[in-house]
Amino acid sequence: MHHAYDTFTTGKNMSSSIVHVPRAASAVLVKQSPLFASLPEALIQEIAQHFHLIKWEKGSYINPDNLMTQFYFLQDGQLEMKRNNPDTGKEVTLDVLYPGDSFDITTLLDGKPHDVILEPISSSIQLVSVPIEMMRKWIWTYPELNQQFLPYLAHKMREQEDLASSFVLHDMSTRLSRLILKHINKIKHYTGKQEEAQKTHLINGLSDEALARMVGSVRQVVNKQLQHWRSQGIINKKRNQLIINDLDAIYKEANILQSNLKQGEL
Repeated sequence: MHHAYDTFTTGKNMSSSIVHVPRAASAVLVKQSPLFASLPEALIQEIAQHFHLIKWEKGSYINPDNLMTQFYFLQDGQLEMKRNNPDTGKEVTLDVLYPGDSFDITTLLDGKPHDVILEPISSSIQLVSVPIEMMRKWIWTYPELNQQFLPYLAHKMREQEDLASSFVLHDMSTRLSRLILKHINKIKHYTGKQEEAQKTHLINGLSDEALARMVGSVRQVVNKQLQHWRSQGIINKKRNQLIINDLDAIYKEANILQSNLKQGEL
């Protein structure tokens, strides 16, 4: 059974902060990824033995070299993927990953280093990992996996296209409201909760600074918009927790219909 050991380091003292779970990932855990969820049970059982579990604490960063050798998907928690300008210190968030999301698709495809920073949003997260060369081999070997991989790849490409166009086509309040709706939709998708329209919706772990990185703005501007919504009773805010009281108002700010969000149109 394969057990690779990855290195995660803190930004301050570069000490190891990874905890290796002393067991392989079960077939049930592997099926949590949309890449593997619909595979035949016999195939899931065959490939699951090559995966292992990793716990990763907040405040630490993954060694980029690991992305060249291991392919991961998130099993529990939230993970931010971002890039920065070392000359100015400015950062932009490319994606926030939820349970089931995979990374790094780019390196999996071209085998080249990917200039991204990965950082847990949750206090700790759990990853499922497999050697990247094995993942490449499976994609070529198993048509069933390829059929799952291509739609997932297209979905991630559309998300990046939407992100780039949103910066140009929409103002900050529209981008922020669409971001909120996107995360509510992801949370509902991964938890399986069918919340009623009149109930509040929660987004945890995203600070004003993180939200600003995601919408291409700065913390002060995002905070001003959130305070405006709070004064209107649309949201409540407690530290890094957003409580959405009036979801219809957020849809109106986003200039989209609820049916469009369910179809993935943002």
